[in-house]
Amino acid sequence: MRSRAWQALGQHAASPPRLREVFAQEPGRGARLAAEAAGLYLDFSKQRVSDETLSLLFDLAEEAELADQIRAMFAGEKVNRSEDRAALHVALRAPEEASLIVEGEDVVPAVHEVRRSMAAFCEAVRGGEWRGHGGERIRHVVNLGIGGSDLGPRMAVRALQPYTSDAPALHFVSNIDGADLAGTLRGLRPGETLFVVCSKSFTTLETLTNARSARAWLLEALGDEAAVARHFVAVSSNRAAVRAFGIDDANVFGFWDWVGGRYSLASAVGLSLMLAIGPERFGELLSGLHAMDEHFREAPFSHNLPVLMALLGVWNRNFLGAEALAVLPYDQSLELFPSYLQQLDMESSGKSVSREGEALPHATGPIVFGRAGTDGQHAFYQLLHQGTGLVACDFLGFAHSHHELGRHHELLMANCFAQSEALAFGKRPEEVAAESGEARLVAHRSFAGDRPSNTLLAKQLTPYSLGALVALYEHKVFAQGVLWGLNPFDQWGVELGKELAASLASELAGGVGAEPFHDSSTRTLVARYQALRASDPSPR
Repeated sequence: MRSRAWQALGQHAASPPRLREVFAQEPGRGARLAAEAAGLYLDFSKQRVSDETLSLLFDLAEEAELADQIRAMFAGEKVNRSEDRAALHVALRAPEEASLIVEGEDVVPAVHEVRRSMAAFCEAVRGGEWRGHGGERIRHVVNLGIGGSDLGPRMAVRALQPYTSDAPALHFVSNIDGADLAGTLRGLRPGETLFVVCSKSFTTLETLTNARSARAWLLEALGDEAAVARHFVAVSSNRAAVRAFGIDDANVFGFWDWVGGRYSLASAVGLSLMLAIGPERFGELLSGLHAMDEHFREAPFSHNLPVLMALLGVWNRNFLGAEALAVLPYDQSLELFPSYLQQLDMESSGKSVSREGEALPHATGPIVFGRAGTDGQHAFYQLLHQGTGLVACDFLGFAHSHHELGRHHELLMANCFAQSEALAFGKRPEEVAAESGEARLVAHRSFAGDRPSNTLLAKQLTPYSLGALVALYEHKVFAQGVLWGLNPFDQWGVELGKELAASLASELAGGVGAEPFHDSSTRTLVARYQALRASDPSPR
């Protein structure tokens, strides 16, 4: 049964506002439909919403008890029901004087204890006090992880490159494909290389496979098992497995069950990021995260950035039919941000059952994709403007660049603002005809418009603004999960493939898998692979 608010929105969506019309009727719309927090300015005036639309969306939030769910998450209640645990990534950026009780224990002191250990280690590496087994200074750090243990720190290190001048060179390896690790290690000197193995369980197949190969590479060059303790550290909760690998207990940085992988950037998973930008700048990132946390917890929904973006996302997905969200950062340093958000959003919202395990009667998470700057304009914007499907867009821009070269930045931002304007208002056939006079091209050069978008604007991409941006999307995804009635903190959908892969790995090596009754396609592919594997590799 659809809720009352959901039904009202469905009726209202039969004739959504036309953007040309509402902007003509409301001269101040661009300034009025905006909100600001933690240094981020959100313009949502180019969404196909009216005041009535927003009122109905706020009714939906009330019916979904969103305010209560926000309070429950910040209070450490078990909002991750299927795994029976809290989701307290907000505790990772809470100030030292704060208190957050989880099952009778204040978790904040433990968070800051780990952070102090991280800071001391990072200062030692960055300052040259931590040396390799042969006494050489560490000049390269390789992060071995996957998913949340890779995408978050990888994205942030790239985004904050202007703040890494005093750091070792950072590298990231996630793919189990040997080409990833081999390509990264090519040219590195073992005596100058430190590996950070990120795996909470220290059993993740991809990460541990890469870690063992990296260990073999190191020992082949240095020839002493004792070298492992000087060239490997771990971010993990499985100290026994880490110890067996050869990593010293003093160099294990732990985190907790209430930290989900894709929400873990502010935890010890951020060790590589702290090595890159230093503890002080890492603290600025945490301040930005915390500022948006407090805004999300306290601001009224009418001015609450994560809530507004969540409600608009539901409006676009469920009532206007947008199946995808394009995240379009107009800053090359954020080139990995769309990939980071793919995991955050699609792993959180890609669910078809409710928190209670019942089939959901409506669509949930959108397909998330994107590309930085003007490159995307020459790749997929054609579909955004004139394709048959509807794609909602988030534009991200900054007033200042770290690289002020001539007119580069103003031209970049001119493109950012122009694209959102073109998507919103399009170009009518009569306007095209008046300009060109060629009737045969009118249809080709007309743009329907009414393509919804948000624009997020900040002063500059800094550790603080990046933290605020990450928390904004984290909380938007959580709020959308509440509105859709799903659990955004589990990811059971990735498990089946892992189980089958474990069985097939044995079969591909010539052994017997745990699941011998594969379908005919899989059996045929295994047989063909084994035959090709047995033959000599050649260009043909």
